[in-house]
Amino acid sequence: MASGGKFRPIWRATLLVDLAGLICVPLVAPAQAKQVTPNQQHPPSAPTAKAATPLQDGAQAGTGVIAGTVVDANASEVEGAQVLLESSAGEEIRSAESGDDGGISFSGLPPGGYKLVVSGLGWGTYTSPAFELGAGEYHIVTGIVLRLIASASVRVTADRGELAQEQVHIAEQQRVLDVFPNYYTSFDWSAPALGARQKFELAFRSIIDPVEFVGPAVIAGFEQEANVFPGYGGGAEGYGKRYGAAYANAASAKFFAHAVYPSLFHQDPRYFYKGKHGFKARVLYAISASVMARSDSGRWEPNYSYILGTFTAGAISNLYYPAENRSALLTFTNGLSDIAGEAAANLLRELVLERFTSRGHSARRGIHKRRAVSVVALEDNLLLVPAKSVEQIAHAGHHEIQSANVAIDVETEVGYGNGGIDRRRRQCLP
Repeated sequence: MASGGKFRPIWRATLLVDLAGLICVPLVAPAQAKQVTPNQQHPPSAPTAKAATPLQDGAQAGTGVIAGTVVDANASEVEGAQVLLESSAGEEIRSAESGDDGGISFSGLPPGGYKLVVSGLGWGTYTSPAFELGAGEYHIVTGIVLRLIASASVRVTADRGELAQEQVHIAEQQRVLDVFPNYYTSFDWSAPALGARQKFELAFRSIIDPVEFVGPAVIAGFEQEANVFPGYGGGAEGYGKRYGAAYANAASAKFFAHAVYPSLFHQDPRYFYKGKHGFKARVLYAISASVMARSDSGRWEPNYSYILGTFTAGAISNLYYPAENRSALLTFTNGLSDIAGEAAANLLRELVLERFTSRGHSARRGIHKRRAVSVVALEDNLLLVPAKSVEQIAHAGHHEIQSANVAIDVETEVGYGNGGIDRRRRQCLP
């Protein structure tokens, strides 16, 4: 026990020394590290070497690195873009392609002036401003944006049947004050011709339109009041006969003048709104349109269809007018009155009714729908896919173009029945 008491202080002293060593060694080590000269430094360990950046590699070799990312107008990375590294004077030094992340990199470059020229199939060309690369510098070129510049000259040969059917749909939308039909006015000077089927369809729709039954009722009322065609008698029976005759006149005239003869002579039964070149020119045009017509091939010629149609309807009227009124005079009177009425109607169409006629958007702007294409950029190809109309490609396409920055030059080619061609060019720009 005595001997244990002698050595206890020594044991405690030893323990204190050990603890002091544990505390002091970490504090002394940094001070010792600061005193090591560059020649005494050890090389970095392998993991440190792997973590070295391109800038460190370039700095060690005294050369620099140029890098960047190629994107499109929507900030999406562009893969496979052709990148040329040129000197400030325009001399080509190296070339590369952007990676799947749009990244580009040129390393081991000596100090000097450089610029990048970036392009690609279906893309525009981007040329960076010249810049100086210093020794060991890691230079990032920003703002490398490629814009998709795909110019497509598209020739569209439309199906005449579809175009003609669309004209019927447009005509059905046209009403004066949203009430009175204005089927036979075209506000598109270059509207495609109607086929025989569409001429009959439009005539039939015009004949059965509810408003068409109102006019004969008014005419019959005036005739009843003035005792025109006394052979019909008076009262409800006389009014009914007069009403039937007035409606039969209008219906037969439309059937023959707007459907039968226009189909035989290949003439367009519509009035084509002029809307310019002065008041006098418009008046003369409107009056002449009662005896002149546009052929299905686009030529102007005597309006055989309307003239023969009205006189045919006048001749048929001899079947239902009172016996004492039936004569060749009745035929010519009804025919000439119809032609004069058509001239007056044309004046109203040209000078008055246009501003009061409600109609579809495409008709108002003078654009008729056609079979067309949409332009879609897919990888390196410019695809043409069916669309419903040229108007839709111009409208919907313009919306897509703004996001894709595509310039589309569309040429439409519309064939008429007798070989005439209507060509138009449209351009949808970013």
